[in-house]
Order: sequence, then C-alpha cells, then structure tokens
Amino acid sequence: MTTETTTPRQTALHADHARLGASFTDFGGWDMPLKYGSELAEHQAVRTAAGLFDLSHLGEVWVEGREAARFLNHALVGNMAAMAVGKAKYSLICNADGGIIDDLITYRRAEDRFLVVPNAGNAPAVAAALAARVAGFDATVTDASAETSLVAVQGPAAEAILLGLVAAEDAPRVSGMKYYAADEVAVAGVDTLMARTGYTGEDGFELYVPNDRAAELWGALLEAGRGSGLVPAGLACRDSLRLEAGMPLYGNELSLEVTPFDAGLGSVVSFKKEEDFVGRAALEAQKAAGPRRVLVGLKGLGRRAGRSHYPVLRDGAVVGEVTSGQPSPTLGYPVALAYVDAALAETGTRLDVDLRGKPEPFEVVALPFYKRQN
Repeated sequence: MTTETTTPRQTALHADHARLGASFTDFGGWDMPLKYGSELAEHQAVRTAAGLFDLSHLGEVWVEGREAARFLNHALVGNMAAMAVGKAKYSLICNADGGIIDDLITYRRAEDRFLVVPNAGNAPAVAAALAARVAGFDATVTDASAETSLVAVQGPAAEAILLGLVAAEDAPRVSGMKYYAADEVAVAGVDTLMARTGYTGEDGFELYVPNDRAAELWGALLEAGRGSGLVPAGLACRDSLRLEAGMPLYGNELSLEVTPFDAGLGSVVSFKKEEDFVGRAALEAQKAAGPRRVLVGLKGLGRRAGRSHYPVLRDGAVVGEVTSGQPSPTLGYPVALAYVDAALAETGTRLDVDLRGKPEPFEVVALPFYKRQN
C-alpha cells in the first residue's frame, strides 16, 4: 500500500523568499514564508512602519457578463449589485444550510465585471461553487488564480512608499483612494490592480499583477521601502496582526459548521435584496431563533495565553472554546477569539480558559482589540 503525498504549491516569489532567508510552512496547500527572522520584529514593523507580504496563494475569480451582479447576489450573501464601480465589499459564500464555505472580498471593476478573491485553501471550492451556481445566468466564471500574483504593503508608511513608485499624475489616485476601493495604477512601471483593503488593522494596499511581473514589483517595493523601515513579513505576524484587529480566519473562526450569525457577521447578510441567494432560508430561520454560541473577544487578566481549541469555562463548566489566541505584541496582554454561549457574550463577563488543567481568568471585551488612531 502506497501513501500519496502532495507537494505544496509555490508562488512566483518563492525563490525571492528563499534568498531572504525565509522559513517556510504549508498553508492551504502552498509553501509560504512563515517568517524571515523575528516574527515579533515583523509584527512591530507593520504597526510602526510597513511590512511587505506575498499573498499570491489567495484566489482570483473573475465574474463577467450582463447578469454578473444579479448572479453574485444569488451566489453570495451580500448585495453585490448595490456596490459602485471601483469599490470593494467583504462578503461570504454559504451552503444551503447557511454554513460558511469562505469569506471573501469582491471588487467591482465595471458594471458587468467583478473580481472575487477567496482564501487560499478554499479557492478551488469557491471557484467550483461559483461555476455550479452560474447556470441560468448570463454570466461567466473564470478562475485566474494560477496566473495571478498578489503583493501587499501594510502599515503607516505604505502610502508614502507607493507614492515614491508611481507617476506624478497617478499620485492623487493613490493618496485619494478610499478604504475598500480599487483602481488600475502602474507601480514601478508594473501595471497593477491596486486595492486599499487589508487584514492587519493598519492602512495598506494590495497589488494584483501577472505572475511574470511579481518579482520585479516585489524587488522595487523592497528597495523603495528600505529607508522607511519596510521589511518582508510572513504568515506568523500576519496571524498576530489580524488577531489584534479582531479579524476572523477561515479554519479557526469560520467553517462549514459556523453561520454568519454565529460569527458576528450577520450585518454582511442582505435580506433586502430580491434574489433568493443560496442559504437564505436557513439564515432567515437562524436570525429569528438566534445563535446558541457566538464569537467574542477575550482579554487575558493574567499573563498566560489561551490557544486554539482550549475550553472556555464558567464556574468550572465548559461554555465555549477558543478559536485563536496568543499574547498581543502591541497591547502587552493575552487576547483570544472564542465561541461562547450566547448568554455569556456580554462585554465585561468574566470567564476562564482551561490552560491544560489550570483555569486562567479572561474578560469578554469589544472587538477589535487594537484599532489604529488615524
């Protein structure tokens, strides 16, 4: 009997990461840089200056056609048809039971043209679900993930770094770009789709480019940001940054067993749109009944951190489970996301996390844990 092994995929920048001394890890089927040196230093660089991330493991699926907007209103839980051209929207794709297949960002590039960006491990499933759901609509679904790279600059210095790499006439389009918007801008002579979104709690930009221009763009950004404190940053600090910002991670906070209302994402679901989107009936029923457990933020009152799958206790009884947790480098105390009984989700509620047999005190707090000042 033989055991099949799957070799993780590599992004177009893999050799660049290796030259920079990156430690690699398998993430969503991709061999991705975990860190280049100190993950704490990379975290702090993003909070105080800038970090450069390779996010080419994410998916890129184009939806085009006369009924593209109406189709996406059927396929996703949000109201994509209400989005203006040039804007972006965070949404979810659910199954018929309301379980979350993935959380994703959709960009409207024209009246009849959208770019859907799913998470790495879920990209094939999202592309397949969209392809299956498009039947009956005058629209096409094209998975461009294999030929597209994505580079992100995140941190307070991100805008200034990019302004040094764009033509003078394009500078107002960069500095004037609103949050959750996108535009075509040449950066260091490379044509990109530039978006101002992010997953770190800081200001930042994502740059979508063809694979054969990714290394050129990466090198130009590293050089341009050298004097501003920019460093290459890996998935380890990306996880600690997103946790401080209270942002969910698929596989931790989100899954097929979780609905938008469980995850505190009920506002993403649009029941006002006329389309009968996939999962609508199940989600209407859950909204009426209310979730049994909900996602909350927990602030550690001691020094020890809760970790994924650690039980959450109230008077010694299990009332929930940690989904993500670690010491916060920025705030100086442990933070965690956890699902707890809905009756215990009020801010200020004292709970314990079972740290391998020893209860550690935590308190329910409002999310995000960290919010930038400007």
